[in-house]
Formats: sequence, structure tokens, C-alpha cells
Amino acid sequence: MSLTPVPDGQIATVVTYMEMRERPKPAPTPLAPLRLAPWKMPAPAAYRTLFRRVGEPWLWFSRLAMSDGELGAIIHDPAVEIYAVIDLRGVEVGLLELDFRSLPDCELAFFGLIPDLTGKGLGQWLMAQAKALAWRREVTRFWVHSCTLDSPSALAFYRKAGFVPYKREVEIFADPRLAGLLSPDAAPHAPMLKRLPGEK
Repeated sequence: MSLTPVPDGQIATVVTYMEMRERPKPAPTPLAPLRLAPWKMPAPAAYRTLFRRVGEPWLWFSRLAMSDGELGAIIHDPAVEIYAVIDLRGVEVGLLELDFRSLPDCELAFFGLIPDLTGKGLGQWLMAQAKALAWRREVTRFWVHSCTLDSPSALAFYRKAGFVPYKREVEIFADPRLAGLLSPDAAPHAPMLKRLPGEK
């Protein structure tokens, strides 16, 4: 057994890849006080706002680091489908993004609810929506990746939904909090190892 040092200012995480190669059998959709709304051609700023609201606790940052042009090339691609989860007040409280750019594969690119809604069983409703939307006639594989920065229950949730783990990788990247992409208080389960400018 060996340990690999991670430099200050960097984050390391273990990424697990999971796949579903058979179309799920029809099942009742769990009830939820939410609805799913297709988000056609979202403005990059609006997209980033919801992306941050859902993903900041888990250190989601990839889309925050992109320019408007880079982000727009993805979220405005007709093969990428984005849905906002809407609550009874009409407020956006979740994000579902399906990537069909590599057919016959479909990637569950982003999936989540704001922190106030996690742990209430609503993820099962959102996953049922995701599977129904993902499995089109031409799709033969639905896949997702999760990492150790995500909720501790994420892997069990995906496995219960029917995904099977098939590969692991270790990812090391610059801490996005140090670059100002996310709040210094984001993801306290992955503490920063380098002080911010001005801190003592």
C-alpha cells in the first residue's frame, strides 16, 4: 500500500463510473411536489446560478470555470437536454442534464437538488424522470460518474437505481474555492489546505 501526496491548494477525489446497459422495466413514478421543466437555451449566467445552488456543497465547479462561449457550446447543443426542477412556488430547486452527444450512450451529466431537499426521498422521483427521459430507442447504455466529494449516499443511491460500477480513477485538481469560483465555506467535508489571501 502506498500514499500519494496531494499538494497544498489541490483536491484529490476517487471517481467511480457506473453504467446501466438494459432498459429499466416500467415502474410507477414516485410522487413528489415537484415538476420537471425543459430548459431550452438557458443563458449561461442563469445556468451557473442553478448549477451553483445545487452543486456548491459537493464542490461542483467545472461549468463555473468555463467561459460563456465554452459553456454555451455544451448547454445549447441540441444533443444536450437540460431540465430544471421546479417546486410549488415556481422556484428552481434542482437540475437534470442528459448528454446524448455520444449515442448510443447517454450520460447523466448532472443530477441534483438543492441542499434543503436532499434526504427526503425526492431523488427517487428525479431518478425515475431521468431514466424515462434517457432511454430512447437508440440508447443502449446510460452512464454516470460520482466521486468521494459527492454525498456519502450517492453511490448507494445510484446502485439502487440500477447502475453498476465498472471503473475507478483518482482525480486531482486545483481547489476551486481558492480561485473564487466557490465560497470558502463550500464543501466543509473537503477542508482547504491553503489560506486565502488576507487570512492569517
